[in-house]
Amino acid sequence: MFFSIISTLSAIFKFPFLRLFASFESSYPPPLSKEEEEKLFLLLKKGDAAARDKLILHNMRLVAHIVKKHYLSAENQEDLISIGTIGLIKAIDTFDITNGARFATYASRCLQNEILMHFRAQKKQSLEVSINDAIDTDKDGNPLTYMDIIAVDDTIADDLDKKMRIAKAMEALKAKLSERERTIIILRYGLCDRKPLTQKEVAKRLCISRSYVSRIEKTALSVLAQSLT
Repeated sequence: MFFSIISTLSAIFKFPFLRLFASFESSYPPPLSKEEEEKLFLLLKKGDAAARDKLILHNMRLVAHIVKKHYLSAENQEDLISIGTIGLIKAIDTFDITNGARFATYASRCLQNEILMHFRAQKKQSLEVSINDAIDTDKDGNPLTYMDIIAVDDTIADDLDKKMRIAKAMEALKAKLSERERTIIILRYGLCDRKPLTQKEVAKRLCISRSYVSRIEKTALSVLAQSLT
């Protein structure tokens, strides 16, 4: 599999416009429609290499978007694009269209895991990295952890739906959280038909600091986890 990944990466980055970094995100081919994506995965299952290459190319914009959005302060972002692409390829090779999950959600987790593995390898004094380890600071000088920057778009509904009905989750939101905790969770995870917001966007809307949003979010999630188990 390793040599297959290297070969695919070489094919992708031989195109001059694809050597450009995430700031040229729009240069990547547009996302596939759901129907075309499913068709390509069926062809891939039959061993169609061209279908695999097309799935990779048309999902490169997702890699660029995540690196640009969540790892903007990283020193070598071009390396993160390559590392994220390896995660994307692994996602394509292991995705099962019959499980009902969205490929974009699954791929986002896979490529972020690949990037986090890269950060783990760079740590010289520890063999493990905690999700609460600080990797940067915000404008107020407060630490940013992996937990703070991991994408949450469109994932909480999927996670909650696997454990219980959405109604039970909403009941817990109303019964167990304060008004501010409930508001932050709804805004952060796009509940009630809202668009998910970043911690920075939530902080701006509520006129509080990003670090305060982070603390309230973590406390609220802990309360919900205890209520839903």
